[in-house]
Amino acid sequence: MLFADLPADIRERAARVRLAVFDVDGVLTDGRLWYAEDGRELKAFHVHDGLGLKRLRANGIEVAIITARISHLVAQRTAELGIAHVYHGQDDKRACFAQLVEALGIDAAECAYTGDDLPDLGVMREVGLAIAVANAHPWVRERAHWRTRLGGGKGAVREVCDLILCAQGHGEAELAHHLGTG
Repeated sequence: MLFADLPADIRERAARVRLAVFDVDGVLTDGRLWYAEDGRELKAFHVHDGLGLKRLRANGIEVAIITARISHLVAQRTAELGIAHVYHGQDDKRACFAQLVEALGIDAAECAYTGDDLPDLGVMREVGLAIAVANAHPWVRERAHWRTRLGGGKGAVREVCDLILCAQGHGEAELAHHLGTG
C-alpha cells in the first residue's frame, strides 16, 4: 500500500486537507529559469503532476497556485488543468493565502502548502500540512511536516497529491478507476 510507512500524524494532517496550495518555480518546475534568444521564458511541467492535480480536484479537494512571478506559461498550464485559484505576482504569499482561505471559508489547518524556498515559509507556518520538495532549501526542508522523495518539476507534486488522496481513502478507488474496474 502506498504511503503505508508514513507517521500517523502526517496521515492525519493529510486526511484533513480540503485545499492544496502549491508554489510554481522549484515545485511545479525544477526551479531553473529558461529564456529563449528572443527573451521568451520557457518552463517544463511534469505530466504526472498534472494528473495528480486533476485527481485532487475530481475528489473534491480545492487546488490553488501562489507564485511570486508572473508567467503566461503558468496561466496556460493551470488553465489546461482547470485550476481556478491562480495567483501570480504575489510578493506576500502569506497575505494572498489568508485572503484565499477566507474567501473559500476553509480553515488554514485544513490546508496543505508545498514550497521550496524562503518566500514559502510564511504560508508553511500557517497550514495544517507543510510540505517541502526534496530539493528545497535546507531551511525550508527542516521546517516542513513532510518532504517529498522527488524534486520539484520531477513528480514531487504528484507525490503530494497521492499522499492526500491515499490519506483520505481515495487511493484504491483511483487505482480501480484507471484500471477500469471501478
